[in-house]
Amino acid sequence: MKKILLMILITVFLFSFMACKKQEEETVSQSPAQAGPLMDTPTALPGYGAPVQKSKLQVVVPPDVKEEWSQVTIIVEDKKENRKEEFTVNIGGEFKIPGSKLTVKTGPFLPDFKMSGTAITSSSNEPNNPTVGVAVFEDGKKLFPASGEWGWLYAKFPTVHSFQHERYGLILKEGIKK
Repeated sequence: MKKILLMILITVFLFSFMACKKQEEETVSQSPAQAGPLMDTPTALPGYGAPVQKSKLQVVVPPDVKEEWSQVTIIVEDKKENRKEEFTVNIGGEFKIPGSKLTVKTGPFLPDFKMSGTAITSSSNEPNNPTVGVAVFEDGKKLFPASGEWGWLYAKFPTVHSFQHERYGLILKEGIKK
C-alpha cells in the first residue's frame, strides 16, 4: 500500500512540475513589449571581459523631414515655481531660459525616431514618435548630454533619458511644420 501511495505522489509531483514549467514558458512569450523609443539592439552581447568598441552615433535626417519641419515647441518646467512655459524655437536654434543661466540649443528633429545600430533617423515623416536633439549649457559649460553631441527629448516618453536639473525640466511638446 505504501508503494502505491508513493508512486501516486511521485506521479502527481512530476505532472505538477511539468504543468508549472509549461505555464512559465507561455507567460514569458505573452509579456508585453517595453514602452519607450523604438531602438534596435544588437542580438549578441560581447563576452565577459571582451573589449567593447564604442562607436559614434550617426544622425541621419531624411530630406523630406528637413523640408517639412521648421520648428519645435519645448515646455520648460520650473520645479521651484511650479509653473510651465512653452518656447517655440527654430530647428537648429537656441533659447535662454528666463531667470537662469541655462541656454538650450536644438538640433535634429525626427518625427518618427528610430535607432538602429549606430544610426539614428526617422522611419517616416509622420509624428509617430517625435524627438528632438538638444544640448543644454550653463554659463557656456555643457550640462546635457554628459557625452555625445545631442541629448534627446521624446514627446511620447518625456522621462526617457531626460534632462536632469534641480530646478528645470524640458519636455518636447511637438514639431511644427513649415
